[in-house]
Amino acid sequence: MGGSVSCCISPGESPKIRRRQAELEECPITTAEDVSEDTGTYLQHISDRELPDELAQESNPSDHPRASTLFLNKSQTDVSVREKRKSNYLNHQMSPGLLTKKFSSCSTIFLDDSTVSQPNLKSTIKCVTLAIYYHIKNRDSNRSVDIFDEKKHPLSREKVPDDYSVVDPEHKLIYRFIRTLFSSAQLTAECAIVTLVYLERLLTYAEMDICPCNWKRIVLGAILLASKVWDDQAVWNVDYCQILKEMTVEDMNEMERHFLELLQFNINVPGSVYAKYYFDLRSLADDNNLSFPLEPLSNKRAQKLEAISRLCEDKYKDLCKSTMRRSVSVDNMAGIKNSQAVLS
Repeated sequence: MGGSVSCCISPGESPKIRRRQAELEECPITTAEDVSEDTGTYLQHISDRELPDELAQESNPSDHPRASTLFLNKSQTDVSVREKRKSNYLNHQMSPGLLTKKFSSCSTIFLDDSTVSQPNLKSTIKCVTLAIYYHIKNRDSNRSVDIFDEKKHPLSREKVPDDYSVVDPEHKLIYRFIRTLFSSAQLTAECAIVTLVYLERLLTYAEMDICPCNWKRIVLGAILLASKVWDDQAVWNVDYCQILKEMTVEDMNEMERHFLELLQFNINVPGSVYAKYYFDLRSLADDNNLSFPLEPLSNKRAQKLEAISRLCEDKYKDLCKSTMRRSVSVDNMAGIKNSQAVLS
């Protein structure tokens, strides 16, 4: 999903990166020689060729929609903190005079504009930031790659503190870093979700952890790649150097090449995986009392919703028409073959 991909090898050119998907292992097929004469020809059922549910659950969540996302599992390790937040939230809701949640009435309807196709930008960035925060906080180890080490490849000329690899970054620091990149590059909320998909795919494929020493460069590499995959008019590497003024284009290109190699050039994001990450981010927001903005329904917003509804309805009708044409053409071909058989 998304537009074409461009990898900025040099400031003057931008060749496309070929999409490559991971191939499933071929299932053994029983031949006629392996089947006895009394049993007849054996045709393998389609369910026999599918992966079992146990294997699907253990698969990489950035590739398979049924596998649980890593960030949601990381956040659920803080059971005490989450339960405390929920209790505080319930107490706050039950306290008279302190109700902050908006409820619809006969005269006013409150709507959440954030949808899978058009997420709310600010809320989505906050949720992605929280997911990265839990990745760093609840990491199992400190496995890393040199290309992402901020000490060896600094993002600025400022001296990196000696405890840069020990002190975990605060949630506000991560949010400020991501918000600056998205605001300066004018990226969309969908790009933030794809960024999280690539980040978790990198951690799984490369068998590494996101930790205090590498989180900035990993996040930057994921944003850089996600913006090129998702946006039709992607931001070039030299443009990111205008945001991070001390970073060179050569360093940006090298980091992008290593990122793609560690991903095994698998940049495909299925719609089912994208939707799973979106709804898991909303679940993470509910667990941490991050509410998506509710706005009253006005005439302008009602007209916008009606226009979107009509657009979706027209696309559905076009899809049904194309399906009908295919079925009719197949019926015509079958009729022609039957008539030819009769004439012969």
